[in-house]
Amino acid sequence: MKQPPLALFLLFLFFASCTGERLPSVAREDLFTLEIGRLEDQIDLFNIEGSRSIPKTALAMRDGLFYIANGNGQKIVRYTSYGDLLFMIYNDETNPLPLALDTDPEDGGIVTRWAYAYPLREPGAIAVDSRKHIYAEDRFPYERHSYDPENRALLDSLVLHFDEAGRFVDYLGQEGIGGTPFSRINGLYTSIRDELAVVCMNSAGWNVYWFDPDGTMRYLVPIRNNAIPVPQDRPGTQPQVDAIMAAPDQRQLFMKVDYYHATYDESTNTRSGAEPDSSVIWIMDVETGAYIDTLEVPFFETGQGRRQAEKLFYSMLAVIRDGRVFLYVPQEGGYSLLVLGKEAGQGGGMVQRRGFIQVGDDELEFNAFNVSEEGILSGLLATDWEAKLVWWRTDRIASELSQ
Repeated sequence: MKQPPLALFLLFLFFASCTGERLPSVAREDLFTLEIGRLEDQIDLFNIEGSRSIPKTALAMRDGLFYIANGNGQKIVRYTSYGDLLFMIYNDETNPLPLALDTDPEDGGIVTRWAYAYPLREPGAIAVDSRKHIYAEDRFPYERHSYDPENRALLDSLVLHFDEAGRFVDYLGQEGIGGTPFSRINGLYTSIRDELAVVCMNSAGWNVYWFDPDGTMRYLVPIRNNAIPVPQDRPGTQPQVDAIMAAPDQRQLFMKVDYYHATYDESTNTRSGAEPDSSVIWIMDVETGAYIDTLEVPFFETGQGRRQAEKLFYSMLAVIRDGRVFLYVPQEGGYSLLVLGKEAGQGGGMVQRRGFIQVGDDELEFNAFNVSEEGILSGLLATDWEAKLVWWRTDRIASELSQ
């Protein structure tokens, strides 16, 4: 699924507390630029003729290194923050032979930039653990697809595991190494002790598979559509799951649920539609499957001061350390950002920071975003001709919520 666009061009980013206090702006830093194309130092985003769907392109950043899973280019690359291409994993049937990378790095010589061939099909979601091991979503060939009648789901996805040098280790399915294909993968998340969470969606709901670093499945967390929690003070509201994400430092899942209440035509007393009621992030202990806490997400309100202010739901962007959550909502001229959490200590109250990112219309051709576990927001921002790698030091803002 193409990730929703955020800002490409940042003029000002002001975070304000719930009392309206303004904090210093966080400037965008442009790191390096990639041309659009198929060569090793380019990225292929738009050449999708003949595709069944638009392949994903996903971004991860860890310890100042950028990892890009380029679905349309059928490759995975790692860059420094200066734009130096360190290695590439590529499908040699669809990509030209790399000219500037060593394709035989096992020959005993000193190699600083290398490439490994692997038959990638549609690499998508990507995650990197503290060992710099790479996990990437991919697809099985058509003849290996199967169907799960219980969950009414097509099983066609797998997770590829590469080591810190980009060498293939193994692949993961539902049961672990070499297992049954997953249904549609919505996200990959590395967590405490380099464990991996795979979040999948099907017609019946969601399944979250939790693996040890060696690929052994530790937990399977099913979340069914008919068992989504509803706050006790909001009976009758209809829940809709926005996203499910894993915490990077705890065996916890964060599930954001938006609630709607029915509206009625007074003249006929018949149901006429539904309106936003509230939004809650439910925090689940993976080991027990119990919900252990909640975060109430405020609305983003447009047209404040007018008679008919519109209430919009924020969407969940990321979960970082210490239970902090990044959320966003589109707004005219850009996007509003919300960082949400709770004060340290038992019974701590909710704390939040808000901001706005201004966007140029010509910079919205394609965006992919990542928030590191420390809270650094990075972006792959594309026009028709190039793609920029940028970041914002929002970790300094998120850290204020932990003090």
